[in-house]
Parts: sequence; structure tokens; C-alpha cells
Amino acid sequence: MSKTPTTQFLSGFNVKPLSVSPIGTVTFTDGTNEITPNQLQCEAYGYKYNKVTRTCSAFKYSTNLDRNISNTNNKITGGGNTTLPNTNNTYIIGDKNTVRGDSTNNIIVGTQNEIANSVNNAFVYGTLGEATANNSIVLGGNAANDNLAERQSIHLMYGTQTTAGSTVDSYLNNISGNYFTIPDNTAMYFHADVLAVRVGGTSEAGSTGDFASWVERGVVINIRGTLSIARERDTIKSSGTVTNWRPTSTVDGTNFIMDVRGASDVTIEWASNIRFTQIKTGVAL
Repeated sequence: MSKTPTTQFLSGFNVKPLSVSPIGTVTFTDGTNEITPNQLQCEAYGYKYNKVTRTCSAFKYSTNLDRNISNTNNKITGGGNTTLPNTNNTYIIGDKNTVRGDSTNNIIVGTQNEIANSVNNAFVYGTLGEATANNSIVLGGNAANDNLAERQSIHLMYGTQTTAGSTVDSYLNNISGNYFTIPDNTAMYFHADVLAVRVGGTSEAGSTGDFASWVERGVVINIRGTLSIARERDTIKSSGTVTNWRPTSTVDGTNFIMDVRGASDVTIEWASNIRFTQIKTGVAL
């Protein structure tokens, strides 16, 4: 049911509207009990009465209206765009774009782009780009008759904090357990700019403000659900005591992993700015 109407009893009536359902049906009340109103009662309060179904309605229900009720604060310019239920605070400029729903704070500019279900804070532009990760930027560089995400660039972040000298995972958007998934039959060149900065710790070797940076790059490919990776790393610049600090890209299942290693009793913040160049082949590799 929707919010209870604030209508007062009309003069000469001992019933009034109580609530309006998502499909527009109005239920009345006598102050204590729920009442199905008759035609006189329904129309007295400005609603429409259906003599066949004997129901009182606030509006004519349609599936499109139901979809619009569940979508709020969206601004759409262009034709053929689709926002599935619970798409909120989303801007679309273009044609034939799709947001799969259960998402918020997204932007699409272009044609035939798509944001996957439950993806938030994404920006997709170009043609036939596909966003599958929160907080990602996607450029689709495709012709109108190409497959979705056949050629595209994806920009996202991994992060974590280390306090020991063991190798650990960093995470997509610095959220524990989150990773970027490589689609089936897809090859991706990746280029990761990795930065690590000491922010604390009790080790006497080095001090707060020590830093190191690297470029980690290579190709990861998903062949029939099995990932492999070819990679290399270049050290860029560092300062202070950063012995044994390092990032290493790897895979686990269908996930792209950015492992990092710090030092014992040293608190280090890690950030990896990762850009993927994708070819989603559309054929079984």
C-alpha cells in the first residue's frame, strides 16, 4: 500500500479514503475498519469507479507506470532508453541505452550502452559499452552492429592497507572480498599505476611518508571459464625504506587480483589505478 491519504470525512459521509495500492486501487475506512467503497462514495472523493469490477481507482494502472513508480530522480534525454525497476538518480543522454536496475547514481552518454544490475556510480559513454563494476568509467568504441562490450576501455581502482610482510589481496574499491570479473571469451590488456605510502607502524626502519610506485601490466584472458595471465612490473620512483614492498597481478577463478606485499610493523596504504583494454570476442576461444 502507498502512504495513507490525509483526506478528512466529507460532510454526509461516514467513510473516507485510507490508502492507494501500487496498482491504483483505493481502500476506504470508517475510522476503524477497511471498507470497499460503493460508486457514490468513490466518486464523491474524486476517484473513478469501475462498475464491472466494483473497484475504486486513483489512476489507471500500466506496467510502464509501475516501473516509473519504482524509479526516482532519473533524467533521460533520447529515445528507446530502458531503466528497469529501482534505477535511481541516473542520467541518460542518447538512444537505446539500458540500465538493468537496482542501481543508483549512474550516467550514460551515447548509444546502446548498458549498466549491469546492481552497479552504482558508473559512467558509460560511447557505443555498446558495458559497466559491470561499481565506481567504474567505461568507453565503448564499437560500431552499431558490433556486440555489447566487444571493444571497450574500463577504468577502476583497487586498494587495501597492509601492516605485515606477507602477500595479501587488494580489493576493488577497497571493499574486502570485491574483485573485477573477467568475462568468458575475453582478452584484456591491463595497465596498473600502483602507489604505496607508509602512514604509520612501529618499525624503526623507515618513517611515515616513505613511498614507492610501480607500473604493473600485461594481458589476462578468459578461455572457456579458465583465466591465464602474462605480466610484468616496472619500478618507477620510491623514497625512504621500501625494501620488499611490491605489487603483483594475478588471477583467482574468474577474478582479476592485485596482490601487494608490505613490511612487518609498517602500515601502508595501497592504491592501484587500473585501465583495461578489452576485446570480448563473441566466439568460444
